[in-house]
Amino acid sequence: MSLELKKIIDQISKDKGIDRDMLVDTLEEAVRSSVYRKYGSNLDIEVNFNEDNGEIEVYQFKVVVDDIGDPNNEILLEDAKEHDPNVQLEDELGFTLNVKDLGRIAAQSAKQVLMQKMRDAEQEIIYEEFRDRIGEIISGIIQRRDRAGWIINLGRTEALLPRDEQIPKERFHRGDRVEAYIVDIRRESRTPQIIVSRSHPEYLTCLFKREVPEISDGTIKIMNVVRDPGKRAKVGVMTKDLDVDPVGACVGVKGSRIHNIVQELKGERIDIVIWSPDIATYAANALSPARISRITVDEDEKTLEVVVPDDQLTPAIGQKGQNVKLASSLLGWKIDVYTETRYNEVYEHYRIMEQLASAAGISISEFNREGFDSLDSLLQSTDQQLKEKLDLTDENLENLKGAINFLGPQKLNLTGEEPLLQGQIPENNDQG
Repeated sequence: MSLELKKIIDQISKDKGIDRDMLVDTLEEAVRSSVYRKYGSNLDIEVNFNEDNGEIEVYQFKVVVDDIGDPNNEILLEDAKEHDPNVQLEDELGFTLNVKDLGRIAAQSAKQVLMQKMRDAEQEIIYEEFRDRIGEIISGIIQRRDRAGWIINLGRTEALLPRDEQIPKERFHRGDRVEAYIVDIRRESRTPQIIVSRSHPEYLTCLFKREVPEISDGTIKIMNVVRDPGKRAKVGVMTKDLDVDPVGACVGVKGSRIHNIVQELKGERIDIVIWSPDIATYAANALSPARISRITVDEDEKTLEVVVPDDQLTPAIGQKGQNVKLASSLLGWKIDVYTETRYNEVYEHYRIMEQLASAAGISISEFNREGFDSLDSLLQSTDQQLKEKLDLTDENLENLKGAINFLGPQKLNLTGEEPLLQGQIPENNDQG
């Protein structure tokens, strides 16, 4: 039985990857706790695991005295001489305690302490292992589903794929093998909780590094990734090697590389976008496949006004605005898309209102502040209302009325409509 205990310790250490010395220390501590529980915590004892015979040895020490005050820790000289004829007063005498005498309850308690220490040690090993793997792709087997999401069996432990980290409409069955991206590992009271994702942008980055050697070796650099998981994604790439085509390398021969990634993401469409330090050029690339007529850049507001031919509006904005929204997120800039017809109308209106403001001797912002944003709004106001709201002199009022008459009623249909669609920048999105 003794040698069997030694084999058990060796086997647990090997199978669980737990330090053997830690297991021995834990076993000794468990026996020590059981002794204290049965005989009292004021005993002076020593517990050792004998490596030679595989036995737990417990020794109790008592001080040799001529008058006993503490029976648990003291022994009379005449009684001590029965064990050791050479013993003297104030000497410490050790006695072997029979571990078998601990009883069933104490032994069970020792076993529970040992098992708990083993579980704690194993969970600590798992935590340390996966803490260093955040940002990697792992593979596991779908085990079950609970209210939080899917539980994935990783072998030695489990991972959680939360509902909001799944690709929308993706379905799993028990036993399916699935890959995911490790986003976090949390310490829980019972076991470390490994959180994984299939919708995270960095999951797509890792897939490209795996499939495209030029990315993994640094020849091609991924500047930014944005996703509408399961539907569409845009990946900004660049290279300093003029002999390398970054788009061609990412796509692969006959689309072999990109096909593997799309298949893993359940058909998600992926646009490879050539990065450029020139924001207008980068925007034109990001809005592909639409053809761009011109782009106006507002550096202060980080806004782009993009003008496209009338027949390019649909590919520019995409289904439900998806293309322009992803492009806006990729750049980190707001993008307003106009057709050429609408752009000309809007800016003809702006030009007219600027002329009217100049004639009245005020700024166009004063027009807008008082609600005069079109010729029609001016014509519907009385002279008195215009003078009071715009603080006009009689001369400026006459100049304004003359300018309105000069521009003619044919301009009244220009009302300054908003752009057809605006690409909003999501919060905390850094420019690639």
